[in-house]
Amino acid sequence: MAENEPLNETQKQLNGRILPSNGHISPAVSNGQVHHTNGKIQANGNGTANGTHIEAPCCRDIHGKEPPDGGARAWLVMVSAFLCNGIIFGFINTYGVLHSLLSDRLTALGDPEAFSKAALVGSLAIGTTFLFSTVAGCLTDKIGLRLTTFAGGVLSAGGLLLSSFFTENISALYFSYGIMFGLGAALAYTPTLAILGHYFKRYLGKVSGFVTAGSSVFTVILPPCLDSMLGGYGLEATLRIMSLMSAFIIVCSFVYKPLHPPPDPPKKKPGRSRINLFLRSIVNVEIWKRKRFVIWALCVPLALFGYFVPYVHMMQFVKITFPGEDLNLPVMCIGITSGIGRLIFGIIADMPGVNRMYLQQLSLVSIGLVTLLLPLTNSYVVLVSFTLVMGLFDGCFISLLGPIAYEICGPSGATQAIGFLLGLSSIPLTVGPPVAGMIFDSTGSYTVPFVLAGLPPLVGSSLLFLIRCVKDDNNAAAAASPLRVAALPNGDIEIASNGNKSSAPLMGATTNGVNGASATIHSNGHVENGTEKLNVAVGSSAS
Repeated sequence: MAENEPLNETQKQLNGRILPSNGHISPAVSNGQVHHTNGKIQANGNGTANGTHIEAPCCRDIHGKEPPDGGARAWLVMVSAFLCNGIIFGFINTYGVLHSLLSDRLTALGDPEAFSKAALVGSLAIGTTFLFSTVAGCLTDKIGLRLTTFAGGVLSAGGLLLSSFFTENISALYFSYGIMFGLGAALAYTPTLAILGHYFKRYLGKVSGFVTAGSSVFTVILPPCLDSMLGGYGLEATLRIMSLMSAFIIVCSFVYKPLHPPPDPPKKKPGRSRINLFLRSIVNVEIWKRKRFVIWALCVPLALFGYFVPYVHMMQFVKITFPGEDLNLPVMCIGITSGIGRLIFGIIADMPGVNRMYLQQLSLVSIGLVTLLLPLTNSYVVLVSFTLVMGLFDGCFISLLGPIAYEICGPSGATQAIGFLLGLSSIPLTVGPPVAGMIFDSTGSYTVPFVLAGLPPLVGSSLLFLIRCVKDDNNAAAAASPLRVAALPNGDIEIASNGNKSSAPLMGATTNGVNGASATIHSNGHVENGTEKLNVAVGSSAS
């Protein structure tokens, strides 16, 4: 079976067909009226319709294949992505358990910078994961999702195994745990998000929420498990068990069968050098021509300068501020509500008329405000309440990364869009925790570190409003020349713009044709047809 071959021929939909929601074609009668026998769909020549969905052409799959949105293979991919995501970010998010042990060891050795050095190991892991996500995105387009994920599983498992032999050498841990494990996580994480768009479109928000909830589930489960293993077997054996768990990513890589072929190679044009063509064959430059993506890719990293600080320093903060209280409970609360938030906001993101970008801005504002309030808490119960809120909106932010990338850049650009966004986020995510650790080492308090960590999300979310002030060239053209969609008697459609007819079909349209009816597709994702507006069913609606 070929790498990009569809699961089976029955999953292919005929281009240019307008189908009812049950996938069957109702015959058009001579008077232009179309009736569905069960009464679910009724259409006539005046352009009215009930219970119909028409897909906007801007969201069609340029490769001519629609995601199956179900089936045994699709659900297996979803579960495998859930486990990969959980293993990768479960270890990263619960590094605080190892951080506490490492900082105590360094303090016992008389190191005055114990907290910042121990924090740097975890920061390198998260930073490398995001930095090399850019490489992972490009590599995925070149060698495929499977090989990229396989390499990630080998590197992450090998890095953790190697770390078990250098637990007394902090410099070696910088390489084995921070860089090697982080690189493996990067190569496995980006394909985990990208593969979902190959199998899901209508339910992409829900599935993304479920998959990203894997890290929350593992964040809840791992802290007590790691504590138990550290107490019973020691750090070395614990790292080897973590390595064995990471090896499961290798197994999951064989499930990631892509359905879309890679982007077409760049065309040779006069004046382009070989180096230029080589770079274009690696990097999808088209996504950088989209102004909305550029703003999103710059503002989100700015908002993440303090994002990872609470994860790394929460246990130490509880130990100092609330001695005797459970150190793991706040982190577990973040994990629990983060998983709930990913599921809830994944469902909300798929609702008609919901602006996913606004949801992500709301999540960043909420995370920033809660982080600002953390050092002001004088009650452990209030602290736990704050972590519950923080986790809820953390889940909202994470679950929307993939759907927004598909929404802005489409199927052919989403993989590298995710990779570049995560790569640009690597610098603030790496710098934040060590800087907070250095400030704590010098002041002995977490007030200033948490206050400074809460400001960037507020600034970044505010700057995202610039997206509403710009339009991509293709969007501007569509606004200047609304598409006219005419249904033909044979069930096909005809698209016209400024008097120019196009034979390009609407991909994956899901309502029967209407003879003589016409409709205007607006930028807000609705089709206005005579006296009635019809919702456009798209995998990623325009924000």
